[in-house]
Amino acid sequence: MSSSTQHAAPTPDLAGPVAEDLALYRQKFRLRLPESLDELHGPTQGVVELPLHMAWSGMTSYDLGNPRQRMGLYRTVLHEGLRDDLPRYLNQDLLLQLWPVLRTLVGRTVRAVWEDAFPQLASRTRAAA
Repeated sequence: MSSSTQHAAPTPDLAGPVAEDLALYRQKFRLRLPESLDELHGPTQGVVELPLHMAWSGMTSYDLGNPRQRMGLYRTVLHEGLRDDLPRYLNQDLLLQLWPVLRTLVGRTVRAVWEDAFPQLASRTRAAA
Protein backbone atom coordinates (compact mmCIF):
# COMPACT_ATOMS: atom_id res chain seq x y z
CA MET A 1 0.00 0.00 0.00
CA SER A 2 1.42 3.37 -0.89
CA SER A 3 1.98 5.96 1.79
CA SER A 4 -0.65 8.21 0.25
CA THR A 5 -3.40 5.65 0.89
CA GLN A 6 -2.44 4.78 4.47
CA HIS A 7 -4.67 6.09 7.20
CA ALA A 8 -3.76 7.13 10.71
CA ALA A 9 -4.74 4.73 13.44
CA PRO A 10 -8.08 5.66 14.96
CA THR A 11 -7.85 7.49 18.25
CA PRO A 12 -9.58 5.81 21.16
CA ASP A 13 -13.01 7.16 22.04
CA LEU A 14 -12.85 8.37 25.63
CA ALA A 15 -16.55 9.07 25.82
CA GLY A 16 -19.07 7.05 27.72
CA PRO A 17 -18.05 4.11 29.90
CA VAL A 18 -14.31 4.45 29.23
CA ALA A 19 -14.29 8.07 30.39
CA GLU A 20 -16.34 7.14 33.45
CA ASP A 21 -13.93 4.34 34.33
CA LEU A 22 -10.95 6.68 33.97
CA ALA A 23 -12.62 9.30 36.17
CA LEU A 24 -13.39 6.70 38.85
CA TYR A 25 -9.82 5.39 38.71
CA ARG A 26 -8.45 8.92 39.11
CA GLN A 27 -10.86 9.63 41.97
CA LYS A 28 -9.70 6.46 43.77
CA PHE A 29 -6.18 7.87 43.97
CA ARG A 30 -7.31 11.43 44.79
CA LEU A 31 -9.24 10.21 47.83
CA ARG A 32 -6.11 8.56 49.21
CA LEU A 33 -3.93 11.67 49.06
CA PRO A 34 -2.74 13.38 52.23
CA GLU A 35 -3.72 17.02 52.71
CA SER A 36 -0.04 17.96 52.49
CA LEU A 37 3.29 16.29 51.84
CA ASP A 38 4.19 17.43 55.37
CA GLU A 39 2.07 14.54 56.63
CA LEU A 40 4.48 12.00 55.15
CA HIS A 41 6.66 10.93 58.08
CA GLY A 42 7.55 7.40 57.01
CA PRO A 43 10.92 5.79 57.66
CA THR A 44 14.10 6.87 55.88
CA GLN A 45 16.24 3.88 56.82
CA GLY A 46 16.01 0.28 57.88
CA VAL A 47 13.79 -2.50 56.62
CA VAL A 48 10.10 -1.82 56.00
CA GLU A 49 7.53 -4.61 56.10
CA LEU A 50 4.39 -3.91 54.09
CA PRO A 51 1.04 -5.47 54.98
CA LEU A 52 -0.51 -7.87 52.49
CA HIS A 53 -3.18 -5.41 51.31
CA MET A 54 -0.34 -3.48 49.68
CA ALA A 55 2.22 -6.18 48.94
CA TRP A 56 -0.24 -8.76 47.69
CA SER A 57 1.66 -9.66 44.54
CA GLY A 58 5.31 -9.83 45.54
CA MET A 59 7.85 -8.59 48.04
CA THR A 60 6.67 -7.61 51.49
CA SER A 61 10.04 -6.55 52.93
CA TYR A 62 12.06 -3.60 51.59
CA ASP A 63 15.51 -2.40 52.66
CA LEU A 64 15.57 1.39 52.37
CA GLY A 65 19.36 1.25 52.10
CA ASN A 66 18.98 -0.50 48.75
CA PRO A 67 18.06 2.07 46.05
CA ARG A 68 16.15 -0.44 43.91
CA GLN A 69 14.14 -1.73 46.89
CA ARG A 70 13.47 1.82 48.11
CA MET A 71 12.07 2.72 44.68
CA GLY A 72 10.01 -0.48 44.65
CA LEU A 73 8.56 0.31 48.07
CA TYR A 74 7.50 3.80 47.01
CA ARG A 75 6.00 2.55 43.76
CA THR A 76 4.01 -0.12 45.62
CA VAL A 77 2.76 2.27 48.30
CA LEU A 78 1.72 4.90 45.74
CA HIS A 79 -0.28 2.32 43.79
CA GLU A 80 -1.67 0.13 46.55
CA GLY A 81 -1.54 2.19 49.75
CA LEU A 82 -4.69 3.46 51.41
CA ARG A 83 -5.05 6.94 52.89
CA ASP A 84 -3.71 5.85 56.31
CA ASP A 85 -0.79 3.99 54.73
CA LEU A 86 0.74 6.95 52.92
CA PRO A 87 1.91 8.91 56.00
CA ARG A 88 3.13 5.71 57.64
CA TYR A 89 5.24 4.39 54.75
CA LEU A 90 6.19 7.46 52.69
CA ASN A 91 8.61 10.16 53.77
CA GLN A 92 8.29 13.66 52.31
CA ASP A 93 12.02 14.19 51.78
CA LEU A 94 12.52 10.78 50.18
CA LEU A 95 9.47 11.21 47.95
CA LEU A 96 10.76 14.57 46.70
CA GLN A 97 14.22 13.10 46.13
CA LEU A 98 12.91 10.02 44.29
CA TRP A 99 10.14 11.69 42.29
CA PRO A 100 12.03 12.57 39.07
CA VAL A 101 12.68 8.85 38.49
CA LEU A 102 9.75 7.42 40.44
CA ARG A 103 7.25 9.32 38.29
CA THR A 104 8.44 7.28 35.31
CA LEU A 105 7.78 4.02 37.16
CA VAL A 106 4.23 4.70 38.33
CA GLY A 107 1.14 4.68 36.18
CA ARG A 108 0.03 7.77 34.30
CA THR A 109 -2.98 8.27 36.56
CA VAL A 110 -0.97 8.03 39.79
CA ARG A 111 1.61 10.46 38.41
CA ALA A 112 -1.03 12.97 37.26
CA VAL A 113 -3.00 12.85 40.53
CA TRP A 114 0.11 13.40 42.67
CA GLU A 115 1.56 16.14 40.48
CA ASP A 116 -1.79 17.93 40.26
CA ALA A 117 -2.20 17.86 44.03
CA PHE A 118 1.42 18.69 44.87
CA PRO A 119 3.04 21.11 42.40
CA GLN A 120 6.37 20.74 44.21
CA LEU A 121 6.63 17.23 42.74
CA ALA A 122 6.23 18.53 39.20
CA SER A 123 8.73 21.31 39.89
CA ARG A 124 11.26 18.71 41.13
CA THR A 125 10.91 16.98 37.79
CA ARG A 126 11.56 20.18 35.85
CA ALA A 127 14.54 21.04 38.07
CA ALA A 128 16.06 17.57 37.52
CA ALA A 129 15.75 17.84 33.73
